[in-house]
Amino acid sequence: MKKRSVLGLVFLFASCQLYAQQPEPFANQLEERFKSETFSLGILLQSLALFSFEDDNFNGGRKFDLGATRLDIRGRVDGNFMYRLQLDFRRTTSVFDAQVGYHFSDNFRLIAGAFKPYLSADLDPHPGNTDFINRARQVGVMMNSREIGVTALGESNGFYYRFGMYNGTGLSRSNDNRFMYTVRLGYDTDLNGGTLGVGFNGAINQTRMESVGNSGLTSLGDRNLYGAFIRYDGEVVFGTFELLQTRFEAQQFNGNEETITGFYGTIGTRISQKDELLAQWDRIDYDLRDDTSDRFTFGWNHQATRLISFQTNLLIQFDSDEDDASLGIAGNFQFQF
Repeated sequence: MKKRSVLGLVFLFASCQLYAQQPEPFANQLEERFKSETFSLGILLQSLALFSFEDDNFNGGRKFDLGATRLDIRGRVDGNFMYRLQLDFRRTTSVFDAQVGYHFSDNFRLIAGAFKPYLSADLDPHPGNTDFINRARQVGVMMNSREIGVTALGESNGFYYRFGMYNGTGLSRSNDNRFMYTVRLGYDTDLNGGTLGVGFNGAINQTRMESVGNSGLTSLGDRNLYGAFIRYDGEVVFGTFELLQTRFEAQQFNGNEETITGFYGTIGTRISQKDELLAQWDRIDYDLRDDTSDRFTFGWNHQATRLISFQTNLLIQFDSDEDDASLGIAGNFQFQF
C-alpha cells in the first residue's frame, strides 16, 4: 500500500499540467526590477520526488527532497570588469561561484575565483537548464564541479578556447603548491537551421593525494583527463555525445594505474513549444576495479511558464556486480528566474 501511494504521488506530481495565460505580467515585472547589465539577480528552486522500485538507495531511495536552491548575482561594471556570486542554500549556505573578471574585448575575457573548470560538456549548463534531473555520471566521478583558479576565454569566427589554471582541489581552498591545468578547444557552426558543435577537453592535475571526484579513489599525482564531445541543437531534434577518460596512479591499488572511462549519448525531440522527450545512455567503466555500469534514462520536460517547469525521468541501471537491474523514477518541480 505504501509503495503504491508513494508511486502514485510521484506520477501525480509528474503529470500535473500548469498552464499560464499570455502575456505573463509578473514575469515581466521581475525582469524589469532585477535584470540589468550592471546587476542581475537569479533564483533557482527545485523540489524533487524520488522513488526506487526496490527498497534500496538507488536514485536516492524513496523520498521528497530539494534540488538546487540557488541565488545568483552577477553584472558588468565600469572599466569592463564583471562579477558573479552564486550561493546554494540546500543544507547550509555554500559558495558555488565567486568570480571577478575583465573583458579585454567582446571576444576575450579573463575570470578568476571559483567556478566550473570547463572539463565536460555536461557540466556546462546551469542546473536549471540540464536535459535531465541529474547530469551524466562522469561529471561526478572524474572531476570537481567547481575549482578555484583563473581561466582565459576567447572566441573568433566560431572557434573558441578555454585555458585554465586551478588548485585542483575543488572548493576546499587547500593546495600542495601544485596545480591543475585545463584546456578546451571547440568549434560551432550552423547546420540545417540548427547549431553543430564539436570540442576537446584536456587536463593534467599535478596535485598529490587528490580525491578523484566521487569515485572513492585517490590519485597519487599527475592525473590526466581527456575527451571530446559533439552536440547538435536543431528546431526539432537535439543531442549530445561525449567521451571522457582519466588515468592516474591509484593509492587504493598500490600505485598501479587506474583508468576510468565514461561516455553518454543523449537524443531529444521537441514535440511542442513547451515539451521535450529525451533518452540517454550513460556508461561508466573502471579498469582495475573491474566494474562497469550502464544507465538508461528517459525523460519528459515541460515548460509551463517562463518561470515554472517540471521534469520527469525514468531510470534503468545495469551494474556488472549486480544480478538484477535497478529501476527508479524522479520528478522535478522548478522555479527559475
